[in-house]
Amino acid sequence: MNRPMPHIPTTRTLLSTTLLAAALLAGGCASDGDDGAAGPTGPTGPGGQDGDGSIHLRSVGTYAGGGSSNEIVAYDPISKRMFVVNATDGLLEIVSLASATAPVKVGQVDITAAPINGGGINSVAVHGGLVAIAIEAPDKTASGTVAFLSASGTGAILAQAVVGALPDMLTFTPDGTKVLVANEGEPEDYAVIDPEGSVSIIAMPATVTAGTSFASRVTQVGFAGFNASAAALRTAGVRIYGGLDANDDGDTTDPGDTPSTVAQDLEPEYIAVSADSGTAFVTLQENNAIAEIDIATGTVVAIRPLGYKSHDLIGNEIDPSDRDVNGTSGGGGVARLRTVPVWGMYQPDAIAAFTVAGSTYLVTGNEGDARADWAGFSEESRLGGATLDAANPVSLRGLTGNADLGRLNITTASGDTDGDGDLDRCYAYGARSFSIWSESGSLVFDSGNDFERITANRLGTGYNNDGGGFDSRSDNKGPEPEGVTTGTIEGRTYAFIGLERTGGVMVYDVTVPDAAEFVQYVRTSGDVSPEGLAFIPAASSPNGKALLLVAHEISGTTVIYEIDPTPTGSN
Repeated sequence: MNRPMPHIPTTRTLLSTTLLAAALLAGGCASDGDDGAAGPTGPTGPGGQDGDGSIHLRSVGTYAGGGSSNEIVAYDPISKRMFVVNATDGLLEIVSLASATAPVKVGQVDITAAPINGGGINSVAVHGGLVAIAIEAPDKTASGTVAFLSASGTGAILAQAVVGALPDMLTFTPDGTKVLVANEGEPEDYAVIDPEGSVSIIAMPATVTAGTSFASRVTQVGFAGFNASAAALRTAGVRIYGGLDANDDGDTTDPGDTPSTVAQDLEPEYIAVSADSGTAFVTLQENNAIAEIDIATGTVVAIRPLGYKSHDLIGNEIDPSDRDVNGTSGGGGVARLRTVPVWGMYQPDAIAAFTVAGSTYLVTGNEGDARADWAGFSEESRLGGATLDAANPVSLRGLTGNADLGRLNITTASGDTDGDGDLDRCYAYGARSFSIWSESGSLVFDSGNDFERITANRLGTGYNNDGGGFDSRSDNKGPEPEGVTTGTIEGRTYAFIGLERTGGVMVYDVTVPDAAEFVQYVRTSGDVSPEGLAFIPAASSPNGKALLLVAHEISGTTVIYEIDPTPTGSN
């Protein structure tokens, strides 16, 4: 049984695009006007949500880098340097940000060379003048490492710590006493091995110098203690569905196949830490859940399912097709948001924590992700190619054509509620939104349809487009919100959310968590696929003003946005 979908709180003013679409988003109907008299004018849709204008971002500088990929970025206020992960070339690029308008590369670390000899670089974090980088092994199913270097130094590696398989993200606790590492534990091939996901807790010494040993300082926090609770977790709504495919035929339910344990199936993606450095919140993206870890004891306190988002509710509309006009590629698509009988899996990637009145809140970028990248297993299907039960609401409404829902990517691993081999419900990847959650996992706020509605009105041919053409991503997670961070400016807290496919950053005032307000959407031409974001408060900034750093995966650029607390520009 699935956990009921948490509703968008009623304190938020819901914005209907069912009506708004006719005025602002519709188009492409092939009619010459000769088929009958015009109908009466429909009612006027509700007004769009205006930004509150409390701050304004503007681009003041760009670091182009030496490679094709900038993924994660971190900043050291002591040396006024930023550290950029160039995953394509296996480099950590060291960049002077003494001038926010003219960043200059001053060094780099090649993680494929000695003494690291790594297989890939995935993340970077900085605290107190010390840089930590997450490095996967050449065989990504083997144990990875975290390497440390001085932020003000030449890039020489001081020490390394052994962590779990595929360290995908790492962060220092706010007090700097520990480094936490999300070890995703992805398989290389479902017919060979599916390593266990885990979180490494590295206890930091007072100082790290050349040769510092971390042999006794790493605690591996795994999920094997939940292996016997697989059925209960599934019933609660945690997606546990992988397995080893013995005959490598893409079906993990044949005789001889081995279902994944809970520990193997959970894949930690990203970590946020409470302000008191006591609790870690870990996104389990494919599993549509968040794990809570007590840092002091190194124990998993809870695994909380996030539920599902009904796209059949006013305010939660999506654009589910890239061929809205007539179902063909020749007809193409339009920006057409509508309510549809499909459920979105939140499946957040990045997560950030902030505090209001002593309570911790969590911000997630609800990207979505399918297991479809490795041999032996794939859960992804076009809705039109999946086998639906006759009572599935999509079937009942006759929405399986390409102009409706037939092109939408859904999972075949969830939705067969009666176990008869067909889908009784359709679940799509991601929620095309950002959410705010309480620390106990209750949904406090969700941005609903804001991202697609706002970008449809502002971008023209850039809508749901990552280079494949106008509307080309509508059938697959839409704008794809991924990276998130938060920052406080003049007593108010803001969330910054990067849209990986559409591009640009959404800014919300989250000072009142259950009534978050849209502030600004900013996007710079030529900067494609924002991945990692880092907020720099004014007190730590090289120019005395708050900054936002945004690393772009496809264009290989890192943009420096200056944040003006007394805006002069349009939202």
